[in-house]
Amino acid sequence: MNPLPPITLQAARRRAGLAPGVPSPCISVCQMDAISGLCKGCYRTLDEIRLWSQSGDAAKLLVWQQIEARQAHGS
Repeated sequence: MNPLPPITLQAARRRAGLAPGVPSPCISVCQMDAISGLCKGCYRTLDEIRLWSQSGDAAKLLVWQQIEARQAHGS
């Protein structure tokens, strides 16, 4: 689905610097894949993107786990 390099929580934390909390996986490539229903940049669904700012750190970490699994499976 995506020719971009994989995104990781560690890389997002480096980009966020000292910002508190779990960093967003957004890499400013905001295009939805019609087949998978995932963003081509961050591998999130529209619901995950919409709910991100309202979610707590535990929920955000679960989304990160899903993102990494999606990338590993080529979804």
